[in-house]
Amino acid sequence: MKQFRIRKDDKVMVIAGKDEGKIGKVLKIVRKSDRVVVEKVNVVKRNVRPNPYKREPGGIVDKEMPIHVSNLMVVCPHCAKPTRVGYRAAEDGKKVRFCKKCNETI
Repeated sequence: MKQFRIRKDDKVMVIAGKDEGKIGKVLKIVRKSDRVVVEKVNVVKRNVRPNPYKREPGGIVDKEMPIHVSNLMVVCPHCAKPTRVGYRAAEDGKKVRFCKKCNETI
């Protein structure tokens, strides 16, 4: 299985595509197709049928669609810049991610 440098609840920036420059939080990772669902990014309109069992009304709904992981970069919480992610061993022996720009752990 391919390793993703992006995880759920990470803050990411879109670096390519129609939403280039937008920043959002990762909501879901779709490993099967190497895609990620990001909050308020790649929003499309979908027609939804009403569902009386869930008490959902029908109509036109805005929905976030998955975006390919290669079009995203992690935003470092310390330096607030999009950065590449590296891995190293912490003092306790655990593998941690770190920012390649400011060298702080993510």
